[in-house]
This record gives sequence, structure tokens and C-alpha cells, in this order.
Amino acid sequence: MKHEERETEYNVSTVVHFVLLGFSELPNLQGFLSGVFSIIYMVILIGNSLIVIITRLDPVLHKPMYFFLGHFSILEICYVSVTLPRYLISLWTQDKNISLLSCATQLCFFLILGTTESFLLAVMSYDRYVAICNPLHYPVVMNPKKCHQLAIGSWFGGVPVEIGQTWQIFSLHFCHSNQINHFFCDIPPIFKLACGDTSVHEVSVYVVVILIGAIPCILILVSYTKIIATILRLPTAQGRTKAFSTCSSHLLVVVLFFGSASITYFRPKSSHSAGTNKLISLFYTIVTPMFNPVIYTLRNQDVIAALRRLFLKA
Repeated sequence: MKHEERETEYNVSTVVHFVLLGFSELPNLQGFLSGVFSIIYMVILIGNSLIVIITRLDPVLHKPMYFFLGHFSILEICYVSVTLPRYLISLWTQDKNISLLSCATQLCFFLILGTTESFLLAVMSYDRYVAICNPLHYPVVMNPKKCHQLAIGSWFGGVPVEIGQTWQIFSLHFCHSNQINHFFCDIPPIFKLACGDTSVHEVSVYVVVILIGAIPCILILVSYTKIIATILRLPTAQGRTKAFSTCSSHLLVVVLFFGSASITYFRPKSSHSAGTNKLISLFYTIVTPMFNPVIYTLRNQDVIAALRRLFLKA
């Protein structure tokens, strides 16, 4: 596809729109991909919406742990809706063009919601730490006001930083090609289209990722180190099993999210390949949000019981 461009006063061809290639290297599977991603999107919407509904309606789940789980499910719906519907539309219409402004907007919301997920996972680990390590102080520490403050901080804490980072990335000049070899606007493939040296911008991205990714991850590791030490000191095997079951689901989600995101943003630039980037991105943008409801449901008897009560009432 011939790309649209504009001649600047410096005689450099500057891109004014992009083409999201997606999985165009698999031309015979476009219909199959469209069907699979459509089903996945519906599963994500239905699964996470059910968790939001039961955490709001069922009195048994009116606890801080499930308050944050409800917010996490809302976040997953928003997170996947930033990228997947746009790609589905391009599969259905075969129109892969995306304007510079639309691409910047998609990246900005993607980064903001990714930051929110990082913060919210840290908050959820703090909630489990207080519940298991300081159970007598739990109702006081995790009171409704504190829970709402932590939730609001998670949703909006990274907004100024990510707006600034998006502005910095799209202040670059893009030339030679407007084809983004990805299914959404992400940082690594966008940098590949930039003219000149992008090392300063890449360093700033690493700094931001460390601040909003590595620090929450360290807090989570510290929390779970103390949680595991406390659980191992419990006198009964039944108590240890119950305590582990309330934490294992969250820990699995943490590993999936931070593991795949770290591989994407902390790998050396020389090892980046379009195919690998797309496969890894599928994990933390689509696969993880799809499995989160299953992970939390199968490992939590309270959630299973609440779902039964919801369907029996219906």
C-alpha cells in the first residue's frame, strides 16, 4: 500500500498516517483470526463483566479484596478495548490505515491503562499482605475510604506521566515508511519508524517503565515474601492451604502480566523482531485479560458461590 506523506522544508518525507500491518504475513488466516479474536473479545467482556456484577451485588463479596477485584475486571475490559476492537475492524474492512492522532491516542490510553494495572496489582498484593500478616488491623487499615483512595490513585496516578511520554514519542519525525508491523500502536515498532537517533527517547521510556513497572513489581515481591513467611508459620495445614489459595490467583496474574511486559520492554533492541513482539503482546493485551476471570473463579470458593447465587436468581 502506498503511504501518504508530506514534504517538509528539510526535504524529509514525514508520515501523516500509519498502516497497522497486524498479522498480514498470514493472508490465508485473516478470516480465522477475525473469528478467534471476536470470540476472545466476547469472552473477555462476559467473564470480566460477571465478576464486576457479583462483586457489586453479592453482600458476601463486599470486602476490600473483591472491591479491588471488581476494579481489576473493569480495567481489563478497558485495557483490551483499546486495542482489539480497532484491529477487528481492520480485519473486517481490510482498512489498516490509522491517523497519527488516532495512533497517539491509542498508545496513550494503552500506556495509562497498563500503568493502572501495574499499580492495581501492587495495591491488591498490599491488601493480601495486610489481611494475612496483620489480620487484626485489617478492618482498620483497609477501611472503605482507604480502599477508594488506593483505587483512584491506581486509575489516575500514571496519567500525567503517560501523556507526557506519548507526546515525547510522537514529537519524533517519522520517515521512509509508515507501516507499523504490529496489531496496535506500541512503542517498540513506532520507534523503528523514527528518523535519526532515538536513544535518548528510548532511555526515557526505560526510566518510565522502571518507575511504573519495576517499583510496583518490587513492592509485590516484598509483600509476597512476607506473606509466604507468615503462611508457613501457620499451625495447621488447612490454614496454610486456605491462605495460599487466596493469594495464588493474584500471584499467577502478576507473573503473566509483568513477565510478558518485561520481555517486551526490557529486551535488547537487537533482539526485537516483529513476530516475537506480536506474540508476546498477545499475552498481556488479550490472553491474560481472557484468563483472569477463570483464574480468579476456579481458585476462589466465594466467587464460585456468588456466581451460583447469581444464576439461581436469574
